[in-house]
Amino acid sequence: MSIIITELGFTYSPGTAFEKTALAGINLEIARGEFIGLIGHTGSGKSTLIQHFNALLRPTAGSITIDGENIHADKSRLKAIRSKVGLVFQYPEHQLFEMTVFKDVGFGPKNLGLAQAEIGERVRSALEIVGIAPELFEKSPFELSGGQKRRVAIAGVLAMRPEILILDEPTAGLDPRGRDEILGQIKQMHSRLGLTVILVSHSMEDIAKLVERIIVINRGRIVITGSPAQVFADPQMLEDIGLSAPQTAYVMQALARRGIDLGDDIFTVDAAVAAIAEKIKGV
Repeated sequence: MSIIITELGFTYSPGTAFEKTALAGINLEIARGEFIGLIGHTGSGKSTLIQHFNALLRPTAGSITIDGENIHADKSRLKAIRSKVGLVFQYPEHQLFEMTVFKDVGFGPKNLGLAQAEIGERVRSALEIVGIAPELFEKSPFELSGGQKRRVAIAGVLAMRPEILILDEPTAGLDPRGRDEILGQIKQMHSRLGLTVILVSHSMEDIAKLVERIIVINRGRIVITGSPAQVFADPQMLEDIGLSAPQTAYVMQALARRGIDLGDDIFTVDAAVAAIAEKIKGV
């Protein structure tokens, strides 16, 4: 499911004293099955942009086309479009409310009017995908760990069978174990389901580890888009707009200044460990 954004603009409270332009001149194409990282400092327009993908916000300029369909051309199509675009906000576990994990994940499919058998199949499949064991299905979601709650909330979106999955800071507030669990599940979901995934994160380490292409947004405009190697090759540009490269990149630069050049395309701990091991082997 491809996304094409053309000259997208959005202004909050237009025509009032509180008018604020959040997005301007956004042109972007995301291909079916891509794993995208969206980065930018607080207030850059990231959250405003992702809320346009499933028509939570209506643009004040430009258009958004998903699989060849302008998502704002026909209001009667909004429900169908939103079912294809799953949006997971920060701290989605705050929206858990049912008595059991199973019922909570089944809430969305139930509201679609699906048969009970179809609802059950979707719920079990979604929970299995995010790694929630069957013995937890009848437990209260409020008895689970932070990482488990987050995964249940994501399962609730997956049960709607979206073709595009957008995750806004999915590891926010989690301990290291919970972070690793969530990131591992996201990676598996992308490869197993073939979803188009858009990951919003302030963690450059997470972005470097997972995504195929990065979109950098600043002051409501896209300033660069490219592979992690292309984007992280210029740490100064990122620093100028309030961001940074992954810490591993700075370590590699420091080693290079000391005569130990391991390459300029190493941004993850795993890649750094492998490069250092290879270097030691050759000594």
